[in-house]
This record gives sequence, C-alpha cells and structure tokens, in this order.
Amino acid sequence: MKNTVVCGLQWGDEGKGKIVDFLTESADVVVRAQGGSNAGHTVIANGKKYVLHLIPSGILWQDKLCVISNGVVLEPQALLNEMSYLADEGINITPEQLKISDRAHVVFDYHKSLDEAREIGLGDKKIGTTKRGIGPTYADKANRVGFRLADVTEDNFWTEMLPARIEAANKDLADVNLPLVDADSMIEQAKQAIEQLKPFIVDTIAILHEAKKAGKTFLFEGAQGSLLDIDFGTYPFLTSSSTTSGGVITGSGIGLGVVNRVVGVCKAYTTRVGEGPFGTEDADFSDYLHDLGREFGATTGRARRCGWLDLVLLRYACMVNGVSDLAVTNLDGLDAYSEIKVAVAYEIDGVEYTLPPAKRSSWNNIKPVYKTLKGWNVDTTACRTWEDLPAEAQTYLNFLGQEADAKISYVGIGPDRDQTIIIE
Repeated sequence: MKNTVVCGLQWGDEGKGKIVDFLTESADVVVRAQGGSNAGHTVIANGKKYVLHLIPSGILWQDKLCVISNGVVLEPQALLNEMSYLADEGINITPEQLKISDRAHVVFDYHKSLDEAREIGLGDKKIGTTKRGIGPTYADKANRVGFRLADVTEDNFWTEMLPARIEAANKDLADVNLPLVDADSMIEQAKQAIEQLKPFIVDTIAILHEAKKAGKTFLFEGAQGSLLDIDFGTYPFLTSSSTTSGGVITGSGIGLGVVNRVVGVCKAYTTRVGEGPFGTEDADFSDYLHDLGREFGATTGRARRCGWLDLVLLRYACMVNGVSDLAVTNLDGLDAYSEIKVAVAYEIDGVEYTLPPAKRSSWNNIKPVYKTLKGWNVDTTACRTWEDLPAEAQTYLNFLGQEADAKISYVGIGPDRDQTIIIE
C-alpha cells in the first residue's frame, strides 16, 4: 500500500474510522496528527463495536505501531479512560504499540471550563462545541501560553508555570460567573494521569523518520472533517485544527513528499452535528435515519442533522485535500428511496455557485439547485462487489465521482469490516 492520508470530506462523522481500520491491514504505522478527544471514530470489527476518540483506529490490529503526534491536543485522563475501556474489551495497549509525542499540547480542566465560558458568551450565536476544551487549548498554543507534554519535566512546571496559568483562567471564568478551577485538586489529578502515561511519551518525530528510513508504510488518520477545518471550513462554525490532508505534515513532522495517496471519505448523503449552515438539511430525511437508530454522534450522542448529498461542498473538499480516491460510506442509508436528490449548485441572491462562498452571510440565503436521480429500493447490505450493486446505485456513485473529480475506490454498505466494496 502507498503512504495514505484518510480525511473526512464533510462535517465529520463520515465513517473514517471504518476506512482506517480497513486500510490498516496493509500499513505498518498508523498516525493521528490533529484534533483531540472531541473526535469519535466508530469501528465495528468481527461483530464488535469500538468507539475511539484519541487512540488511532489501527490499535485494533495488534501488530501495528500507533502514533499520537504533535498536532494532537491531548487530555491525559481522557486517554487513560480510553485505554481502560479497550483493556476491558481485551485490548491491552503497551508502550511498544502506542507512542505519544512529547510535543503534543495538553488539555487541562481549565480548558474545558473556558470552552463552556466561551459558548455562554456567544449566546444564540454559539458554535456548538463538544466542550472538551479543544478550542481553548489550540488558542493557548497559538498564543504561546500552552503547555506540551515535554514541559511537565521542567523543575518549576507544577509549582509555578501551571498554577500561574490556572490563576489567569480563573479570572476569565469569574467574569462570566462560572465556578473556578480548584488549582490544587486539578494539578494533583493531572500529575497522576501524566505519570501513568510517561512510558508512552517519546519524540515521535524521530520514531516516524526511523520508520520512514526502514521503508515502513504509513497511514495517517484524520479527525473531524474538511468542512470543519480552521482555514477551509464553514467559518466560524468549525474546529480549531487543520483537518485537511495538509494538516498531516505539520501535525506529524513527517515532511513533504511522504504522502502518496489521499483517500477522502464521504457519506452518500450529508450530516452535521452542532450549529452552523447546512444548505441541504432535510427534516424528513433526518427523521427517517433517526428512526432507524442511525446518525447519533459517537462523542456526544447528539442526533446528527441530516440532508441530501451536497456536491458543492464535496467538490471543494476534494480540491483542497488533493483527493485521489473516494470512499463513499452509508450507501445503504438511501436504500429505501425511489428518488434521491443531490445538490449540484447553490443559488444565492440570484447568482449560481458551484463552489462554496467564503462570505459568511451568504450561507443564510442558500437555495440548493437539486438534480434528482433514480433510487434503487433494494437492500444493499449483502452486496460484496461492484457488480452486486443495483444499476441505479452504480449510476448514483458514478455521478458522484464524476462531479467530485475523484475515482471511487471503496463503498461502504454497512458498519462491519466486511461490508466494504473494493473497486479496483
């Protein structure tokens, strides 16, 4: 397998965990390069469901090296909880299997409190974050007041550096009448958690480059989706990291030229969690999927907003990621429909757009320009080859690939590993 980036092409929740798990069989090293515990990757392997947040999905294959690299913001206790959850499932993680970058920034409890304070301050214009402290941690990183895992070994970290930052955070919390962080309790809990993680914390840049020299194959696992990217997403309703394929380079320190292939993952329709514009949202379609027990957030449990496939956004996401291969998941979510709508353009104030505008006020006036395709009314979950798919489903997928200007290489028709069609 070529060195591959797997990235989401929508607002997250596209099924990246399944695709990463599927591709991991042919990889040696699986790398998570951005985001934090706000991500939720659901993988179903051998009939068992696993929900991962910080640990790369490749951990389900015991002979693979998994790396949480410098671009990730890491909450120590959340990671320990996830490791404990996997241990209960029979997956015991060793320092030989999992490496954590000493340059990764740490999410502390005050970051989560600041996240809540910011949402309160925004009132009815809130972003709809998971309140996991991800945005404030990235903000601290940019403002150069954050702390990396390497910093905890400084002599004055626990006695001076961290207490001073907690004091500053408490002043911000007092301004919005939120409970203050108990510095002593928070420091003791953080110290204990990081102490447990010490065997896993290393210079991952050196390890990745050693693997590169040894000819190992890399798989980079994206978190969230391209439309939540801090530069390319639907600003300001997005996350605080670079969720597109380019974020892999700065988020891992692997260097240019290593990535040979970009697999973009999208659903056969569109979903979104949280606030923000959603031009093709459809209440009836949402109700249909929710009634099936589908489309609830892996991290928050929130019902996802659902709508028809938006090719305006998909085209754009394929462009900014340099997508070479498409993985289309949840095709079976459309099985019951005799007619399927697809947005091929937007009409905004009388002007037609085939790519999304940057101006935020334009999103309030979107009128999707729909093309209607014939549905198939057939259960596709038993299909295992392209030829098994109904002709109408093949037509739908071919149209999607043509409009996105990327070849379709994988089709998901169910949650399990073996419910993935490979298209040569």
